[in-house]
Amino acid sequence: MKKRTAFLLIITGLLTAALIPACSKRPSADEIKAAMEITDVETKWVSKLYQPWPPRLIIVPVLSFRVKNLTNEPIYYVNFNGIFKEKGSQINAGDNFRAAIRGEPVQPGEKSEVIVLKSNFGIDGKNLESIKNNPLWRPWIARLFAQWKGSMPVLLGEYDVSRDIDFKEDAAVGQEKKEAKPEVKKEEIKLP
Repeated sequence: MKKRTAFLLIITGLLTAALIPACSKRPSADEIKAAMEITDVETKWVSKLYQPWPPRLIIVPVLSFRVKNLTNEPIYYVNFNGIFKEKGSQINAGDNFRAAIRGEPVQPGEKSEVIVLKSNFGIDGKNLESIKNNPLWRPWIARLFAQWKGSMPVLLGEYDVSRDIDFKEDAAVGQEKKEAKPEVKKEEIKLP
């Protein structure tokens, strides 16, 4: 009796496991690309770490964008993954995964809030000037992938990362130049 019950449970489990994926259709890459448009794309570099002493600065690439819903239904539960790497390289230099569109869906024809993907790795230097003049700071690209409704990651676009750096170093303490005050001549008073 116990063997028969165990056998029936195994068969029921296998049938359930086979039927569940067939009941929920995952969207194809073409369906995902047709459902959403990536707009307002901006790339730049931002500070990940800054310390004035000993001097050290790490900047990382950032990809920001909005998603426009091209379907007739609200879009929700969309995950995005940004892969950052040097142009022409096969090795990923950094990434960022974001479960971006969650509680409030993007309505048909509307755009999402700005979504920001910030790499976890970047360029290391002593200060802003040393990074800008570093011959090893080569052009980077950001590849944007989306996952929606249980799909595999789908490449939505590849963007060149600009050389704009959104960071200002602190002014050195005690190094400000003082303006020279004009000398005022004092009149001498002569007593008779």
